[in-house]
Amino acid sequence: LVGRMAVLLATLAVTLLNPHVYLDTLVILGSLGSQLAGDERPWFALGCLLASLLWFSALSLGAARFAPVLSRPRVKQGIDLLVGFIMLT
Repeated sequence: LVGRMAVLLATLAVTLLNPHVYLDTLVILGSLGSQLAGDERPWFALGCLLASLLWFSALSLGAARFAPVLSRPRVKQGIDLLVGFIMLT
């Protein structure tokens, strides 16, 4: 039970307790969707849902597939350097 509770709390922390969820969903997508005509809004919402499903599925499947490579210290260091360079730029 402790293991399951830890997984559930971690999942909650990176989903519903994540402020980016609300920023992306309510502010950005909401402001874009509000500019569309009424009959276009359901299609926009469906497109957002499908894009999100595709992105997170690909992200999780890719992470699982490449876990052996991504766990190497040199690869982690390379990713950190790349992210640091992007942030500085």
